[in-house]
Amino acid sequence: MDTPSVTDEMNGFISDFNVFAGEVKQRLEQQETRMTRFDRKSAYRPALSAAVDTDAPHQKAFDAYLRSGDDDGLRHIEIEGKAMSTAVAADGGYLVSPQTAQTIQSVLNATASIRAISSVVNVDASSYDVLVDRTEPGAGWASESGTVAESTTPVIDRISIRLHELSALPKVSQRLLDDSAFDLEDWLATRIAQRFARAEAAAFVNGDGVDKPNGFLTVTKVANASFSWGNLGYVATGSTAALPADSIVDLVYALGAEYRAGASFVMNSKTTGVLRKLKDSDGRFLWSDGLAAGEPARLMGYPVLIAEDMPDIAANAFPVAFGNFTAGYTIAERADLRVLRDPFSAKPHVLFYATKRVGGAVTDYAAIKLLRYATA
Repeated sequence: MDTPSVTDEMNGFISDFNVFAGEVKQRLEQQETRMTRFDRKSAYRPALSAAVDTDAPHQKAFDAYLRSGDDDGLRHIEIEGKAMSTAVAADGGYLVSPQTAQTIQSVLNATASIRAISSVVNVDASSYDVLVDRTEPGAGWASESGTVAESTTPVIDRISIRLHELSALPKVSQRLLDDSAFDLEDWLATRIAQRFARAEAAAFVNGDGVDKPNGFLTVTKVANASFSWGNLGYVATGSTAALPADSIVDLVYALGAEYRAGASFVMNSKTTGVLRKLKDSDGRFLWSDGLAAGEPARLMGYPVLIAEDMPDIAANAFPVAFGNFTAGYTIAERADLRVLRDPFSAKPHVLFYATKRVGGAVTDYAAIKLLRYATA
């Protein structure tokens, strides 16, 4: 028997390797064909979700709590600090989901309220203190060798804004809650937003400070020539027969120049209808509509906020306010909103007790001036 040579062995190995390589290549081609077919089929499939809803667990748990009172889901969810603070069962309710809170806030900002032009701050305490420096430190010219006189010391005032509880109590039947087609969170957000917006807007103008914010019209009012800190200065129209155009000019320039750059008029719709007809001595209207979409109307070049809680034109009333409300009025609120589900008090309906804490007060009395419809 002949012994195979090295050459024969090598030729046999190469032949076997070529067979193996051919099989591997064939399998790879088959795999590539299957992947190509899979990709073509997948191209026509609609996407199941455009993005991952990170708030879905909380939203589902909150919806279950609203519909059936099942709070197990809320108890075991760890809420991200950026979106919410925490779920508090001891306070008798749970924080609403981020979607609901954003809906309510957007409606509040869109209402005819001085919230739109005031300073709004979020706080975690039961009150908010504003420090106001209302004095002017003395100054003088000094020579190289002369003595420098001591200047006056500034006086700092502290204005404390207490937060009050704003509540709403909408109700819905259990049968409606059982209907899965009913968008419960959207309904709840809309109803709460409407009630909170109306209550806030009225309080920021006429609130007496008793379990509600201090409205700017409840501050003591004095003639602007006798203005002092702690009061709001007013300018009289000088006539009750008609609203003189000159009184609007006087009102504008009663406000200090440092405040006029960011000032706005505030009045209701009835007063707006009267002021739209006012003309100057040359017959030109004082009122001008916005030139761009979304731009507010202007009176003497200043924007006008229509707040329906302002009083109508009447004897001794204050139908028009003019001022820099960002400097003059501060709104303090807690960002969280709580909801308590009550299925027992109004059977067969379910009550939803929603609460929010908010306060407001005048923080710079020199930044707001009023128009008094009176002879003096």
